[in-house]
Amino acid sequence: MKLLVTGVAGFIGYAIAKDLCARGDDVIGIDNLNDYYDISLKQARLQQLGGFDNFRFQQLDISDAQALRGLFDQHRFERVVHMAAQAGVRYSLENPSAYIDSNLVGFGNLLECCRHHSVEHLVYASSSSVYGANRSLPFSTADNVDHPISLYAATKKANELMAHSYSHLYRLPCTGLRFFTVYGPWGRPDMSPILFADAITRGKPIKVFNRGRHRRDFTYIDDIVNGVVGCLDRIASANPDWSGLDPDPSSSSAPWRIYNIGRGEPVELLRYIELMEQALGKTTSKELLPAQPGDVEETYADIAALTADTGYAPKTSIEQGLGHFARWYMDYYAKK
Repeated sequence: MKLLVTGVAGFIGYAIAKDLCARGDDVIGIDNLNDYYDISLKQARLQQLGGFDNFRFQQLDISDAQALRGLFDQHRFERVVHMAAQAGVRYSLENPSAYIDSNLVGFGNLLECCRHHSVEHLVYASSSSVYGANRSLPFSTADNVDHPISLYAATKKANELMAHSYSHLYRLPCTGLRFFTVYGPWGRPDMSPILFADAITRGKPIKVFNRGRHRRDFTYIDDIVNGVVGCLDRIASANPDWSGLDPDPSSSSAPWRIYNIGRGEPVELLRYIELMEQALGKTTSKELLPAQPGDVEETYADIAALTADTGYAPKTSIEQGLGHFARWYMDYYAKK
């Protein structure tokens, strides 16, 4: 297949593109290479992808409608994996306009291109952040998600609604995936694995918000990739049993689906740090701090629907995953 992967220099986009190239798909990857975090890490990921003859990269910002239309005019993409977005809950408190431009305007541009170029299937990144103030655990796609507590989460919820309107009006098959705390090699330096690993290896105190009482459904990157590719291969379809009298929030009479994609086993933050220390062979002190605005106290994914529909079955334990991450971290950052 000829595929477009947006956000291809990012953590998840890179890993998906690598898997698709390895299985023989023709992949075009785009990314704006912004400086939200160290661009050298993004370039290193692209260098890894450069080893594939069936991969091509183009620097492009999805908020540039004209450039995006030109890309779609040039290539007849069969399916699209959309991972490009302005990421980060906390950064959305400081720079909200970046989220409007990328996550709303950019996503609207992508939907228009998919619509006008008869794309078979759009798979896009949502987030577990959409559950917001919801306290019913595990988080289910049957839950109400109308109370986001960060702008980032609000934009991801908006993406789900925008995709549904295009599915309904133009029969564009769309699958949205609510990611739960993805970690692993090549991860973002603003996320906890690298922040904690930096502190542990340098003997500096770790800032532990909410006094370590956070629980997160940590999901290893390889399991995430398997789930995304499984969804990509299964084109979203209408739910024949869907009723407007008792509407299922995760499906529709249109070809539109929403799934949780996580491990389904939340881990307390202090336990996670302990396992990270074991993987790195060092320990350090912890600075216990109050919770930060916009943070959700616990995430816990109900993945039954994704498993039933695609066979998704995460296999990597937190101990195994942090071991893989620690080996990559020591190797990559030792060379810098």
